Amino acid sequence: MDEGVIKFACDWQQAPPIALDPVALQALITWRDRLFQCGAIGVYPNGIGYGNLSIRLGIDRFLISGTQTGHLTRTGPEHYTLVDRWEIDRNWLHCWGPICASSESLTHAAIYQLDPNIRAIIHGHCPALWNQERDRLPTTRATVPYGTPAMAREMARLFTESPLPECRILVMAGHEDGVLSFGQDLETAAQPLLDRLAALGAS
Repeated sequence: MDEGVIKFACDWQQAPPIALDPVALQALITWRDRLFQCGAIGVYPNGIGYGNLSIRLGIDRFLISGTQTGHLTRTGPEHYTLVDRWEIDRNWLHCWGPICASSESLTHAAIYQLDPNIRAIIHGHCPALWNQERDRLPTTRATVPYGTPAMAREMARLFTESPLPECRILVMAGHEDGVLSFGQDLETAAQPLLDRLAALGAS
């Protein structure tokens, strides 16, 4: 299993916790810990963590949870970092903060490039949802692995060839259990995911 492995070239500048927008950072912490409680973020029995979320700051940078933080019951400012430059075709990004950016950061960057109204992204792991909604919701090709330029390009394909801009949630067929949702803020980003999890629980 290569879950959680960073597949892009990450130029990480180690720095103290990000203080650019304390309100946005606290919102990330609150929603991340809530998603941990509902199981969308967590850790597999082998100790590998999964799930991440981000919030846009300005036009071309975003705060994101750090790599291998899925096992944490609660997070703090030291578990988030700022991505401020990236080049998808080069499979490269730059981040700075107390921790290296999540292995899904390049995918987050690609989605933010698609629409300036997208201001928050959530990537969770939900086996029941993944099995039920694969190929029913917008779904990436099964041959495309996570954390790669190919996955970043899949976001653009789905944005133009499927109802993704309206439904705001997709299934990652080549990334077992992986689902991703987005919105204008963290609440609207989480809603498509939480609604479907609630429906599964009620069925």
